[in-house]
Amino acid sequence: MDREHELLGLAVSIAREAAALARAMRAAGVDPVATKSTLTDVVTAADRAVERQVREAIRAARPGDAVLGEEFGTEAGGGHEVRWILDPIDGTVNYLYDLPQYAVSLAAEVDGAVVAGVVINAATGKEWTAVRGGGAFADGRRLSGSGQTDLRQALVGTGFGYAADRRLHQATVLAGLIGEIRDVRRLGAAAIDLCLAAEGSLDAYYEKGLNAWDHAAGGLVAVEAGLLVTGLSGAAPGQDMVVAAPPALHKGLHDRLVELDADKGP
Repeated sequence: MDREHELLGLAVSIAREAAALARAMRAAGVDPVATKSTLTDVVTAADRAVERQVREAIRAARPGDAVLGEEFGTEAGGGHEVRWILDPIDGTVNYLYDLPQYAVSLAAEVDGAVVAGVVINAATGKEWTAVRGGGAFADGRRLSGSGQTDLRQALVGTGFGYAADRRLHQATVLAGLIGEIRDVRRLGAAAIDLCLAAEGSLDAYYEKGLNAWDHAAGGLVAVEAGLLVTGLSGAAPGQDMVVAAPPALHKGLHDRLVELDADKGP
């Protein structure tokens, strides 16, 4: 546990500096500099600058650790078993439009298991942290998820992919679900969504198409807050599906998503 707290301390320090850089670059004005998977999947100069800064900070503090980042892929380690998983700005479209829901997400993985993670809403400074087996916290307050037990009264977060065919499939799934829950929220940053589910501001969350950097840190925060974080039908959380919900809501949401083929399609 001491080692995991040490990794968390480093992650928090690095992520705070990264969030400060993201805020400063946002204040100076931002334009998309390129697109990735589709014309709507933008990347900004800030995404790349923040990732470079984080990589340099990790390299200075722990030379030889591996890093997986959204913008520059995998940097192999030198034999260390720690891998850092980074999303420099989760919620780039929000960042582009100056909507205050974008985050720096940084997790430390040891021997294939995420053991420490931090998510910072760079726009507001709100900070969520977790270590494996040590609980989850928001600005020092311990998290325990939502107490809601009735899916019909659950506020559920979700998100949509960039490709039109995937969006259409996800819209069909949502159409089959929305009449069976209280309401839905789409905030545009998966790491923040997972943390909001961890603190009970959302009762549950699901999304198809997430990469490791989208859910590594936020997923640990949710798990340590007592939520079940899974894929569908026994699968691990990943690109096909991530479902995060308290045990009282998880089965009902999971089973309905299975019925709706939420992990299928494009």
